[in-house]
Amino acid sequence: MSVVDESREPSEGEEELATMTLTEHLAELRSRVLVSIIAIAVTTVVMWFLYDHVINFMRHPYCEFIRTHPSKAISDRSCSLVTQGPLEGFTTRLKICAYGGIALSAPVLFWELWRFITPGLHKNEKRYIVPFVACGVVLFALGVTVAILVFPKALTWLIDVGGRGVVPLFSPSKYFTLYVLMALIFGAVFMYPLVLVFLEIAGVVPSSTWRRWRRPAIVVIALVAAVITPSSDPFSFLAMAVPMIVFYEGSIIVGRLLHK
Repeated sequence: MSVVDESREPSEGEEELATMTLTEHLAELRSRVLVSIIAIAVTTVVMWFLYDHVINFMRHPYCEFIRTHPSKAISDRSCSLVTQGPLEGFTTRLKICAYGGIALSAPVLFWELWRFITPGLHKNEKRYIVPFVACGVVLFALGVTVAILVFPKALTWLIDVGGRGVVPLFSPSKYFTLYVLMALIFGAVFMYPLVLVFLEIAGVVPSSTWRRWRRPAIVVIALVAAVITPSSDPFSFLAMAVPMIVFYEGSIIVGRLLHK
């Protein structure tokens, strides 16, 4: 028969778990979601005023391709994007501003997510809050940066693979959607080491298990990178698969160090 030490004071995490009811958890979730929505709304408005600068930056790979491949230009080497409907320009602006707002508000979103999780953690587990948020922001920014760097190569490959008689004439909706999707997907995928390390810290999957799963994990990573890469070009595939494999190995090392 087990003996319960009633004189022992509950830890901070146990106190919060014991005192928070279901209604309080739902209220906490509502407040966190509300703050996240407000953050996205504010950053979306900021993106609205920066829209012209943003699209000029995003259009640069296309303009650079036209400049270096004049045979692919329809007329006077123009790299202008062509709308195919009266509402396309407006809807494209809304999409870009919304995507950019989500990206700019990522630190707030990570913080609110972690603050919602922390009441269920013990005091010694809460010390990971700052590294969790900081690493999440850094990894997301790293993924977006890699997508921006690899996009010109991907665009060149996608245009050249069409053949000599195919000339690009892009609409802003499709061009910017591909650009933003690559940035967001790369940013999200680059954060997956946080999930692996979290599982190791929580004791759900120890680092020894990740080591045993190394070979099948590499195959799965390659398949995932091939499927979720929006442009489906070899440059984007390698730019996503190689860092994911490196992050997999790095998460094993970090998990072992944290365990010690």
